[in-house]
Amino acid sequence: MKKVIAAINMTLNGNCDHMAGIPDEEIHNHYAELLYTADVILYGRITYQLMQFWQTLLENPSGEKSMDDFAVAIDSIPKIVFSQSLKNTEWDSAKISNKSLQETILELKQQPGKDIFVGSRSLIVQLIKLNLVDELQLCIHPVIAESGLQLFENLNVKTNLKLIKTKTFKNGAIILYYKPTIET
Repeated sequence: MKKVIAAINMTLNGNCDHMAGIPDEEIHNHYAELLYTADVILYGRITYQLMQFWQTLLENPSGEKSMDDFAVAIDSIPKIVFSQSLKNTEWDSAKISNKSLQETILELKQQPGKDIFVGSRSLIVQLIKLNLVDELQLCIHPVIAESGLQLFENLNVKTNLKLIKTKTFKNGAIILYYKPTIET
């Protein structure tokens, strides 16, 4: 069965501000490769609209190979967007969900194929509350942000996690890979 993998960048103090991190060649390459290991990525409206930036690099490449390669990877993966206000995705590889997050996840998990990625803070929180996250990949950048949205803000359920591996980048960022555990 497919796994639901929640993957997100954050600062050392837990903020999910995409402008606060240190995206470099190594991190772009990591996430480009990661996208090729999944069948789909799920976004909320706000994160989806931020990710649309990468469409501009498809039309006008930056000349920085890792960024341009990531733009190709993010373009190629199917995207499902959860939004009450968007009427059109304006991206050929994206569609707006007509089902609830829970229904979508349960349906996708039953299909054959590769894993399901979740890349939005709001969706990650909802899926943790529903106990539908199989793996959490937190890329923590060595930055303390002044302000921003906390990843686990408004999460009112206790979730125990088991560290299954780590990955360290040259710039000091680290990915912590966790598997939720069930208390016995």
